[in-house]
Amino acid sequence: MLRRLRSQKVQDIVTAYVFLVPTLMILGIFVFAPVFYAIYLSFFDYDILAPQNSRFVGLGNYLEAFQDPVFRKAVKNVIYYAAVVVPTQMVLAFLLALGVTSGTRFQNFFRVAYFIPTVTSSVVISHMFLYIYSTTGLLNHVLGWFGIPPHNWMEDVRTALPAIMAMNIWTTAGQYMVIFTAGLNDIPEEYYEAAKVDGATYWQRLWYITLPLLRPVTLFVSMMSVIGTLQLFDQPYLMTNGQGGPADATMTVMLYIYKNAFGGYFRMGYASALSVLLFLLILVLSIIQRKWFGQEVQY
Repeated sequence: MLRRLRSQKVQDIVTAYVFLVPTLMILGIFVFAPVFYAIYLSFFDYDILAPQNSRFVGLGNYLEAFQDPVFRKAVKNVIYYAAVVVPTQMVLAFLLALGVTSGTRFQNFFRVAYFIPTVTSSVVISHMFLYIYSTTGLLNHVLGWFGIPPHNWMEDVRTALPAIMAMNIWTTAGQYMVIFTAGLNDIPEEYYEAAKVDGATYWQRLWYITLPLLRPVTLFVSMMSVIGTLQLFDQPYLMTNGQGGPADATMTVMLYIYKNAFGGYFRMGYASALSVLLFLLILVLSIIQRKWFGQEVQY
């Protein structure tokens, strides 16, 4: 009997691994192998146009990165970008989620309306906002009603990055609204009913019930938002013709990695080193967020 149970357990384990093989192969070929190869290339001065001339430089690429003024500017840009965009879009998404779960009329319509920017192509949205921010665009037209002169927002060092921030908040708030909505719907209604019986106000229920029980959802949204902002690429690329201008005001780490790898420099080794540094930055911030929001919640 014992031998039969052991045999059945071995068969179950073998069957499980057989079903896992396709997934593990895909992960190995398309995820793990490129990651390890990028780490390997980061120690070489590797030119994709002349790979035979590549040479081992050790930590040379990493040392160059810390002395590279464009890379330092890109890191400052994405940190500033994340510091503004992440809390803003999280608060906005939470407020939208409260609105669409309050039982008001047309809440399904508003859910769809708020979510549409999320599923719209970033190419379309970027070109739409380029027109809005242009000298003859909608934004300057509205500001003209108040006597404010026209301004090309994407050509000004002071306003180019904030303009992209505003666009990104508008396009991503709906995505995180859906996640917060799922979290709100998962909180048992009995907690709110018991609080009402005890005389708790709406704001007390929000502060002592909703926010604490949404901590796991808040952690997930925060981590995804930080990762997304640090990996910002498509909007600066599309709205600045791949240059990150003006004067590197919209240069991001991902855009700089692309420029070094494929955008004319063809320095794959240096781009790989920058990718590793970006990964380490995301890892450190993720650990910090996990410590900040990481208390387990049971209900």
